[in-house]
Amino acid sequence: MAKSISKLVIAVLLIVLLGYIALNGLSLTSVGMPYEIYSVFDRENGIRLGFDLSGGSVIVYEAQDANPDDEQMSTVVDIMYKRLDNLGFTEATVSKQGDKRVLVEIPTITNPDEAIKVLGATAELKFVDSEGNTVLTGKNVKEAQAVYGPIDESGVSQHYVQLTLNADAQAAFFDATTRMSQKEEGQNFIAIMLDEEIYSQPRVQEPINSDTAIISGDFTAETAKNLATTIKEGQLPFKLLDIERRSAGPVLGEDALKTSILAAIIGILLVMLFMIIIYRLPGLVAAISLAAYVVLVLLVMVATKANLSLPGIAGIILSIGMAVDANVIIFERIKDELKNGKTTGAAMRAGFNRALTAVIDANITTAIAAVVLFIFGTGTIKGFALTLGIGIVVSMFTAIILTRFLLKAIFDMNLRNPALYGLSKSKKKEEEANA
Repeated sequence: MAKSISKLVIAVLLIVLLGYIALNGLSLTSVGMPYEIYSVFDRENGIRLGFDLSGGSVIVYEAQDANPDDEQMSTVVDIMYKRLDNLGFTEATVSKQGDKRVLVEIPTITNPDEAIKVLGATAELKFVDSEGNTVLTGKNVKEAQAVYGPIDESGVSQHYVQLTLNADAQAAFFDATTRMSQKEEGQNFIAIMLDEEIYSQPRVQEPINSDTAIISGDFTAETAKNLATTIKEGQLPFKLLDIERRSAGPVLGEDALKTSILAAIIGILLVMLFMIIIYRLPGLVAAISLAAYVVLVLLVMVATKANLSLPGIAGIILSIGMAVDANVIIFERIKDELKNGKTTGAAMRAGFNRALTAVIDANITTAIAAVVLFIFGTGTIKGFALTLGIGIVVSMFTAIILTRFLLKAIFDMNLRNPALYGLSKSKKKEEEANA
């Protein structure tokens, strides 16, 4: 019994500790290197709030082309959205306004000038050598990706950007790198330019006669990703000019997040109370699992820097319903087994085994819908799909693994009376009379 009590106490304390970390963050030091677990309320490193909850920056771009067609404008919208999506701003929106304008809304960033930098340059991408010759344009680059690994025989891993060129560019790039590799230090470079400004200026150390090229330097994971994104999505059909930039407050008001969180807390507490009243000890276990679910979802969202809007909150609440539904299925199966005259231990084992398939099937079908919405959706739809997906994975863990672990710990404490597991006394007496 003492061992079971210890397991239960440790599990509860661990949930409380993780809850504290989620709310307040934690600084750790491992092998001399600092590691930070951020608080959910950290504006820069915690959960990013959507435009409807936090406001952000609004930028209006105008095409510097007399008569852009619909296809060109759609290309601009797609490229800008991909830039923001690759940088983690999945809640950002990009839309056409009229015939030659594009409206961009970026959540969280309230300084429009900073938002312009995050979005990146808006002109044609060019690779220019030290003599001023344009070697390549963005059209010549098939793929650009950030990579971490060794780039030479030393075997030392570092962050770098790998380019894949199309067939037409390989010869021109070989000729340019051959010439630049023969230049003296300080002149042996090919600059990557956007809006006539140098974005990066990698040195050429040797001729490159291949469809792949490496840009190395003092990159971090983030700067390598940003450069790869800029190169990959830097090709616009024409130059854009930002004609308006402004900051905007939360679309739904300052109190929208507070009232939404309050409503979620009240709903969770009512669900916990309902579960305890109906299922007794299993209901108490479900309440503990639900608390663990909330904490784990917050930690995962902080770790992934997920965007949270009101649709995202709806996704979390929907996955809470999935978690509770899984517990209801399991506990009802246990009650059925108890009604059939099985002992409490046997009823628990049979209940979990019988409910497992139904729980997994229900969660997998919902997860498939979440994946489809995330792949094909945009903006807040994508945010809803992400939080729903995270919630489903965590709810399956808490419902199938954590709930079973806690119930077994309680059972091993000699709390085995069927009445404690939701079987009413009247039903028990009726079954005994029928027997």
